[in-house]
Amino acid sequence: MIKPKALHKNSTIGIISPSFWLDEETLLSTSKYFSELGYKIVFGKSNKLKWGPFAGTPQERADDIHTMFEDSKIDAIMCARGGYGANRVLPLLDYKIIAENPKIFIGYSDITAFLTSITQKTNLVTFHGPMLTTYKESWIEYNYGLMQRVLFGEKFIKLFSPNDLEPRILKEGKAIGPLWGGNMCLLTNRLGSVEELNTNGSILFLEDIDEYLYSFERMLVQMRNARMFDNIKGLIFGELKDMKDQEIKFGRNTDQIILDICGDLNIPIISNFPCGHGKFQSTLPISVTTEIDTANKEAMVTIIDNAVEI
Repeated sequence: MIKPKALHKNSTIGIISPSFWLDEETLLSTSKYFSELGYKIVFGKSNKLKWGPFAGTPQERADDIHTMFEDSKIDAIMCARGGYGANRVLPLLDYKIIAENPKIFIGYSDITAFLTSITQKTNLVTFHGPMLTTYKESWIEYNYGLMQRVLFGEKFIKLFSPNDLEPRILKEGKAIGPLWGGNMCLLTNRLGSVEELNTNGSILFLEDIDEYLYSFERMLVQMRNARMFDNIKGLIFGELKDMKDQEIKFGRNTDQIILDICGDLNIPIISNFPCGHGKFQSTLPISVTTEIDTANKEAMVTIIDNAVEI
């Protein structure tokens, strides 16, 4: 495992758009939050490029990632937003550049593809967490506070949920393992490819947004049939936001679908955890040892090890 150097209040954060582009007004207004906290902000070239909905061609976006990793003045790389397009960039990445210049890389949604591929191919810890678009509507102290604790190097971080987002225990238990996961659609699309996620022995977390209930079940069934759940230690579902039904009602909610497909697994399962596309977003370090424990009827997730080099 390669841990990137810890973030500090005067660190330099490089902003990139490796999938869709983000409008300039939002780019500036959201990055301002971080500059006001003392961070230095450097914008990558991809933030000014447009190729349809994408922030440049696949090669231009790959080049921007390489530039940020190679620039010794950049301490951390934060993605501006997700969208779509990471799968076009992955074959163009030079993982040797990334491995030789380890640093914090954070994002979620379509960025799942970068996180899991980078960590699997280089052993560099990456981070599933807030992006600039997280703060489009307003500053969210819960998200920044947790991100700061993880990226500044704390260990034994209990990921308490905010009062207005209550995780649900679907199956009780306790388990410890490396934390892997991300967006369900991205992980499902990678099955059978060279980028497929190895979930063996892991605490697996999954999240998604704006899917029909039948599509959510279809992805779970595909994951189960692909044996993604065969050797996992625990299963965490984030806030499954804006899930949709059809005119002919599906008849089961997401929790019921999860238990229908995964209820026979002898592992702890929790849902409605603060990660993903909802307002509240935990920073989850990919591959770092994590514990899930449902003792005392509380769905507690704890990051055991520090995720960065202090």
